[in-house]
Order: sequence, then structure tokens, then C-alpha cells
Amino acid sequence: MTSTHAFWLAGRQATGADTFDVTSPWDGRLVGQVGVPTDAQVEEAVAAAYAVRDTFAATPAHVRAAALDHVSKRLAERTEEIARLITAENGKPVKWARGEVGRAVSVFRLAAEEARRFNGGEAQRLDTDPGGQGRLALTRRFPKGVVLGIAPFNFPLNLCAHKIAPAIAAGVPIILKPAPATPLSALVIGELLAETDLPAGSWSILPVANDRMAALVQDERLPVISFTGSEKVGYAIMDSVPRKHCTLELGGNGAAVVLGDYASDADLDWAATRIATFSNYQGGQSCISVQRVIADASVYDRLLPRIVAAVEAEVTGDPADPTTDVGPLVSEDAAQRVESWVEEAVGAGARLLTGGKRDGASYAPTVLTDVPADATLSCEEVFGPVLTVQRADGEEAAFAAVNSSKYGLQAGVFTHDVQAAFRAHRVLEVGGVVIGDVPSYRADQMPYGGVKQSGVGREGVRFAMDDYTYERVLVLTGLAL
Repeated sequence: MTSTHAFWLAGRQATGADTFDVTSPWDGRLVGQVGVPTDAQVEEAVAAAYAVRDTFAATPAHVRAAALDHVSKRLAERTEEIARLITAENGKPVKWARGEVGRAVSVFRLAAEEARRFNGGEAQRLDTDPGGQGRLALTRRFPKGVVLGIAPFNFPLNLCAHKIAPAIAAGVPIILKPAPATPLSALVIGELLAETDLPAGSWSILPVANDRMAALVQDERLPVISFTGSEKVGYAIMDSVPRKHCTLELGGNGAAVVLGDYASDADLDWAATRIATFSNYQGGQSCISVQRVIADASVYDRLLPRIVAAVEAEVTGDPADPTTDVGPLVSEDAAQRVESWVEEAVGAGARLLTGGKRDGASYAPTVLTDVPADATLSCEEVFGPVLTVQRADGEEAAFAAVNSSKYGLQAGVFTHDVQAAFRAHRVLEVGGVVIGDVPSYRADQMPYGGVKQSGVGREGVRFAMDDYTYERVLVLTGLAL
């Protein structure tokens, strides 16, 4: 795993003048070296994508679908190898890394299916008024232009898949910029795409540094930007290019609501287990991990000790060990930030029930109560294995607590009441509501994204394809309808 990795320029391997090291957040060992594209190579990739855009849009659906199917199958064949690579560069426990590979397999398969049925055309009669007699409108979707995809470190394979696969399915060229901390998983996708018959120039994977991103963002040949990452960076991108189409999948501080009807011992055991697991999976480094628990006063005292016990049962340690539930954060800096937020909350009166300890890049799974509403831990996305629990007097107060956040990505509501489920769907200011489970559930075909400061637009294969394209109407005249 310590070889030098080439990047992918217009569908072919290339090396730059320099390299950078990718190291393990668990033990600091060198995982690999990656070539850095020069400015001239970045220009070559953008120019190639721009030049091929019409050709790629006209590529037969079966060609694009076959390429996507190929990548899906090859990812499945190499699951263990790629999972180990994710664990090495990201620190994600291998049990979760295997799941990530499985999701990427599904994303490319779903994209292949969508490629075969996308853009089939919709006919609309226009003779509903006299002026439209003999006229028929046919609507199809066409690419907006080359996509710049910017992916984060926390799902280094699957969130790259969510940029690349919909673009290929829709016949849209894409330049992908993976996260500097975790580029190796994205480069594996390049290996598999290179085995297909896609047109040269239709895709590139360029591991450029973040400080070089501005030039790509500003490039007029890249009219569509799909960004997953922090709120600060995402809105800075949008503000800098107001006339471009931006899809932003940003942060959250996901809430799990436990309503009063969810009160049996089995109910509370299930809720506590799910909350503990999904406040800590990926080291809490997921936009929809559970950060806040809002429990009805009638179940709070029975639920809280169950949550603490379940969190303390999480196995921490070496992410390469299949029994490990919680590994390190992506860097020691990230763990230090989490540590400082917890210390700030405790200093302001919060009660620390378990955890609260850092060891290098690792931070122990942590539960707090009585966290002040104005503490950073309450207001911002912690992106670490930290959970706050608060009491609410009834459904209305619980839902108001969810909506008090500036974020609105997803929420989970533990209830058996179908009417409460529909009220949650109507009232909660989020992009997705999960009933009977935590907010951390995502199926890769469903629309995924948030409101408020959690972003704009939706991912999910078909929904990303819609974002990458626009409707164009053809009106036929003189028809005998």
C-alpha cells in the first residue's frame, strides 16, 4: 500500500511533477504517495471535458450503462481490497468500510439502470386551447455542461461514486476532485472506468490541493458544481459563482426524537442501540450521524441509562480489526477540535456521562446532558463521536427543539403513531424524516439533501441526474392528434 499512485487525466493515467503522502490517521504510517497534477495538466483535463461534451451527450445509453455496470461488478469483486484501502487512508473501521464499498456497488448499478431509462421523452398535447390545435410538445433533458465534483473525506469511495455515476449515466463529462486526505479510493474508481469504452475526456480524477480549487470553481467551462463538505466552504463556493448551478450537500447536527408512545422496554432498548451505533459509526464523521437526542419527559429517565450503556459497549481501537466499532477521526486536529468543544460545554455546565477523552486522533464515544443551547456543541456540527441528550415536554416541544437548529438535513423520530409520523413530516424543517429509526439512514436511490444551512439540491442517482441536466421542449406542429 505504499506505492505511488497516478491520477486520471481525460481517462488515462498521468503523473505530475510532485507527489504528496497519504498517511493513516490510526498509526501515522505511510499508506501511499499520489501524483499531483500540474496547472497545465488540470487545464488539459478541463479542455478535454469541454471538448467532448456534445459527443458524450450523444453516446448511446447502452454504452454508458455498460460502463456503469462494469464498474459496479468490479467494485464487488474487489470489495475486501478496497475496504482495506478505505480503512488505511480514512481510519474507518473495516466493518463500515465494507459497507461503504457495497453502497458504491449499488450506486453504479442504479446509475446503469437510470441510464437505460433516462431522457426517454414526455409527450404533452397542446390542443387544450384553440391556439394549440395540431401541436404536441416533446420534453427531453440535456446536459447543463461539464460538472465539477468536489468530494469529502468521510465516505471517500461512495461520495465520489455519487458524483461520477450520475454524470456518466446522464452523458455529462465530470472533473472529480477527491479530498486531499483520502484520494486513493477515488483513484480506484478511475482504474475501473479506464477499463470501459467511455469517450476520452469524459472523466478525470484530479487530486489537487484545496488551495487550487478556486481556479476550477471559477472556470466558465465548468457550469455545474456538485460539492459535499462543510457549510463554510460550500456557501463560499456558491457566493463566488452566483450564475453557476451549485448542488451543496453540507453539514447537519442530526436529531433523534423519542416520543412518549415509544415506551416499552423493547422500544427503548432498540432506540438506545440505534442511537449509540449511529452517533459513533464512522467516528461520528457523517453528516447524518446522531448528534442530538430529544426524548419525551415520560421516557427520558428510562432511556438515558440505556443510551449510556450502549455507547460504553461500543468497541474502540484499531480500525483494521473487524470487531472495532469506532476508530480514529481523520486527523489529530479533528480530534482536538472535538475535545475543545466538549470541554467548552462542560465548562458551561453540561454533565459528562461517559467518554470525553482523547488519544491522538481517537476520541472516546461521549454522552452529555444539560448542554447549554448556546454552546458550540449544540449549535454546530461536531463531526465526531459525541452525543447530547435533552428532555422535551411533549411532541410539540420535541419538534420545536429539532427545528431550533440552523441545520436541516435529516431527523429520526421513534414513534408507533402514524399520525405523529405525518405531523413530523409536515413540521420538521429537514430534507428527510426517518420514522422508527435514527436520522442516519440513507438509501442511495432516494433524494438526499437538506434545507436551511444544510445545503441546496438533492443527491441520489436520478435526482443528481436531474441536477446535471435541464429540460428542453420540442413543439411539433400540424399533427393530427
